[in-house]
Amino acid sequence: MIDLRFVRENPDVVRASQRARGEDPSLVDALLEADAARRAAVATADNLRAEHKAMGKVIGKASKEERPALLAAASDMSTKVKEAEVAQSAADADLDAAHRALSNVVQEGAPAGGEDDYVVLETVGTPPVFDFEPKDHLELGESLKLLDMERGAKVSGSRFYFLTGYGALLQMGLLQLAAQKAVANGFTMMIPPVLVRPEIMAGTGFLGQHSAEIYHLEEDDLYLVGTSEVPLAGFHSEEILDLSEGPKRYAGWSSCFRREAGSYGKDTRGIIRVHQFDKVEMFVYTTPDQAEAEHQRLLAWEREMLAAIEVPYRVIDVAAGDLGSSAARKFDCEAWVPTQQTYRELTSTSNCTTFQARRLSVRYRDENGKPQIAATLNGTLATTRWIVAILENHQQADGSVRVPAALVPFVGTDVLRP
Repeated sequence: MIDLRFVRENPDVVRASQRARGEDPSLVDALLEADAARRAAVATADNLRAEHKAMGKVIGKASKEERPALLAAASDMSTKVKEAEVAQSAADADLDAAHRALSNVVQEGAPAGGEDDYVVLETVGTPPVFDFEPKDHLELGESLKLLDMERGAKVSGSRFYFLTGYGALLQMGLLQLAAQKAVANGFTMMIPPVLVRPEIMAGTGFLGQHSAEIYHLEEDDLYLVGTSEVPLAGFHSEEILDLSEGPKRYAGWSSCFRREAGSYGKDTRGIIRVHQFDKVEMFVYTTPDQAEAEHQRLLAWEREMLAAIEVPYRVIDVAAGDLGSSAARKFDCEAWVPTQQTYRELTSTSNCTTFQARRLSVRYRDENGKPQIAATLNGTLATTRWIVAILENHQQADGSVRVPAALVPFVGTDVLRP
């Protein structure tokens, strides 16, 4: 949730943010109305409770003759207090619903618009030029016995797969390299649970516009995570952190699950868009004034990993309408995919400012010892989809694929051969 005081003091800024996202600016007015109604309900309940308490003192001093009338009045007042408390409870619920309906305030400088309105910040490397007809990652994966989509579908249905032999080693190597880089940069490595409670999933903002993407186990009322951002965000919920020595950085290695609702017919070939994949995700708690600088550091660590796998890529500033409700700013790194002749997302890093931490009640103490809401950020360090870029960019005329030097120690060979 965004800071309610900020909304009160800067409603036009929040309305502009909503318009930049392509969302309803009238939600700001709905929140302000709910806020005013709630404050009025609190004032009414407080006043009635005060009157009721005062009447109790009067009754205690009243004569025997005065007492019956005063007791009757006190009983009526007690009823009014209960009614006011019910009204206050309803106003609290209305305010919470209106508050949660608003997405995070878009950071100044982020492009307005939708999915296609990103801004390219930098292009790194040159797309390869082949003197042969390049194969796509699925054809390469099958010929090299790295990937088995057919048996994945037989066992689990469409968009599931087996990584086999060197394919499994390639993914494990990617994730291990990411883990090593994370630890070297001060991250605490974590293997989190992949099933979370509803309040944790809601706290990260994924039960809003992304709810159709999430697998829900109704009998247990638990959600399968689509990213370890979710359990890592919940790790310090309801806590006050010590950030006096700098940010708390975690890297989560987990399997991730996404329903891919609404994407049928898109990227159905291979492992670009699947229901299950593995990922190492960076997650950071910091103070709000340090969040933008930390965001740039996360992007730099992502770029280090992309350099290690030796693929051409570009960095984009994601437009407001494609941010997701919790992010104020997001940068994606997209690798070149030769057979598609385009760039596809491999990493994403988001600055969620205080949006998630406010929902999850994650705070820190400022220099005066006063609790303040923390800021959270996240960023991808490696994931299964990276195999697509590695296979297609490093393929050779004989159908083999060169293994990037940084991954050779993990994979055990420098060339994958048919």
